[in-house]
Amino acid sequence: MILFNYETDFKFENEGVIQKWISECIESRGFTEGELNYIFCDDEYLLKLNVEFLDHDTLTDIISFDYTLGKLISGDIFISLERVQENARIFTQTFENELNRVVIHGVLHYMGYKDKTDEAKVEMRHEEDKCLALL
Repeated sequence: MILFNYETDFKFENEGVIQKWISECIESRGFTEGELNYIFCDDEYLLKLNVEFLDHDTLTDIISFDYTLGKLISGDIFISLERVQENARIFTQTFENELNRVVIHGVLHYMGYKDKTDEAKVEMRHEEDKCLALL
């Protein structure tokens, strides 16, 4: 089950389409959809979580808490819409494209994809692009 929670005025107009797309990305990699909670918030909200749980006093676009068991993908994914908007401008992307990338980025982490090294970042970007092509 994929749930969207909103701590800002933002709301997906096409929740069902996005939920189906996330499910397809999960299943196409041999995993099963568990319980995924997306929480869309602002910088202040996400910064508090970053400080409290990760001891990082920096802004970020996404924080995910992974509850995956084996091939059953579950977790809480917090996304700062302010950071997504800023990153869209920096990377000359539309807000929608950047948001979709961040949405699937968290799930890909749950499936074992990393982004700490340059090589891992390239692989993560490739997998993001493959998922985005399904949308």
